[in-house]
Amino acid sequence: MSKSVSALGPEAQGSGDPAADGVDDPAARPVRRSFTAEYRARVVSEYEAAPHGQKAAVLRREGLYQSQVREWAVARDALARGPAAARRPHRAAGSAGKDDPGRLRAENQRLTRELARSQAVVEIMGKLQGLLETISESTGTPSPSARR
Repeated sequence: MSKSVSALGPEAQGSGDPAADGVDDPAARPVRRSFTAEYRARVVSEYEAAPHGQKAAVLRREGLYQSQVREWAVARDALARGPAAARRPHRAAGSAGKDDPGRLRAENQRLTRELARSQAVVEIMGKLQGLLETISESTGTPSPSARR
């Protein structure tokens, strides 16, 4: 016959606070693992040397994920290749010509000319449509809007 926790008394029930009860909660504060370079090199070489069916066993035994080992292998290969060649910075990354007033003025003038040209085209198309409607009315041909 077992007794319930409430029947044992207040000292058996606990206060609900693990620190007050003298019990350390291991999940309360997770600790991030760090790995030495030697450990990483050993695991990567062991993982790469393992036959196809045994790679997962290496990961399980070490408590690692495949992505971790893959990242370690990429980092190792990058170190073996040496420093990467200096790359040219991207055009947008350079701020030297970004706020150049002369360049901005020239771009503004170009865009103003382009806008004026587009507005002239729209105006001409409107006049052309009116002319075509007048011609179609004089010949007795129904307009496209009347056909629909």
